[in-house]
Amino acid sequence: MTEAVTPPTSTTLDALAPLLRAWLPRQRWFAGKGRPVTGITPVAVTQLLPPEGRLGLYHVLVRVHQPPGPQPGHCYQLLIGVREALPPRLAPALIGHVDRGPLAGHTVYDALHDPRPAEVLLEALRTSARIGGLVFERDPRREIRPQLVARLLAAEQSNSSVVYGDAYILKVLRRVVPGINPDLELPLALAREGCPRVPAPTAWLHTELDGEPHVLAVLQPFVSAAADGWELALRALAKGEGFAPEARALGRATAEVHTALARALPTVTLGPAQLGPLVQGMTERLAAAVQAVPALVPYEEGLRSAYTALGELVTQGRTWTAQRVHGDLHLGQCLRAPSGDWSLIDFEGEPARPPAERRMPQPPVRDIAGMLRSFDYAARSASPPAPRWAHDCRAAYCSGYAEVTGRDPRTDPVMLRAYETDKAVYEVVYEARHRPDWLPVPLSAVRRLAASDPN
Repeated sequence: MTEAVTPPTSTTLDALAPLLRAWLPRQRWFAGKGRPVTGITPVAVTQLLPPEGRLGLYHVLVRVHQPPGPQPGHCYQLLIGVREALPPRLAPALIGHVDRGPLAGHTVYDALHDPRPAEVLLEALRTSARIGGLVFERDPRREIRPQLVARLLAAEQSNSSVVYGDAYILKVLRRVVPGINPDLELPLALAREGCPRVPAPTAWLHTELDGEPHVLAVLQPFVSAAADGWELALRALAKGEGFAPEARALGRATAEVHTALARALPTVTLGPAQLGPLVQGMTERLAAAVQAVPALVPYEEGLRSAYTALGELVTQGRTWTAQRVHGDLHLGQCLRAPSGDWSLIDFEGEPARPPAERRMPQPPVRDIAGMLRSFDYAARSASPPAPRWAHDCRAAYCSGYAEVTGRDPRTDPVMLRAYETDKAVYEVVYEARHRPDWLPVPLSAVRRLAASDPN
């Protein structure tokens, strides 16, 4: 590994900024869609391969400014490759052609699409390299096989994932935030507990900015030949087959993860001081959603009753136990191996929520509500919709969960309805903004939740 230098960031980024300003908003993982990019400032630029040869490689952290977005703007992680000309196979990765500065006359592109730069990252992790401010750290108990061919996964997601051979998967976090990232923290905690349901981190990349740690990437074992739960569910629906046995097994897997997290990390009791703001936040999100999506207006009163019912239990002195949870659990975050065993992945939580909120203890029912909504999504996206299929999956999942914990989530109907309602309201806003054709899917749940009586 060539020792990195940090080139003049202002000169390099000045030349790249106009290209990035046009390219960034087109990326699936860019969080500021719909708002103009008014400025891009460098946070750190680290040279991993010198551009004098056929291939150059820069690790770049940039801050993107968008009014009236957060100040000082989101920080993004980029791996920028530099070539004199881009081969046709890399055309989809094109960022642009540089016409000034140190890289003038070169073509720059998203290097994660290119096996060679991706292999540079794996080698740095294998050797526990330190390059500039980048720290490539490996679990000393775990070896990393060298010289594995890399390929970027094509699935759209809020980050980018590179698979090495059939051995490892590297999740590269695109929007970088300060502090401990739960996508590393929780799998490490589960590995200490010996929980087999989550692949243990093999290595990770981090840096320090303004005195705070920032996790940049996590390498884990790749579950070879696994299929994600969303694909399996849609496949079953297309064949007219049930999914209840798989849902029951997934409920058991979820419960095993929750149980291990409760052993590994502190739990807390949620009383009125904590639950009051929780109910208030749900109520405020509903009010904002009704303003944003008029289709919610006929259901507002019924939906609010879900939060009112929870608030009444709080005033009666009811308490709940909270712990660390997955935070964004759905079928797409679950993998089933050929053996039939389920694994849970992607513990980052909802990217739109602040990091501190994602790391707060939550009632486990939050994860359960997310999975119940995912079964409903799969069934409603089928043609024709299959509500009975969703009902059977939801029941089987809760039964499987109870087999491990001894407590069926359906025995706490008020809390479950409140969290499922909050999730459905979020889905309505998301679909209205990004996928209007999908809006009927969460609206069908809204009608059910607004009319239901948890008791």
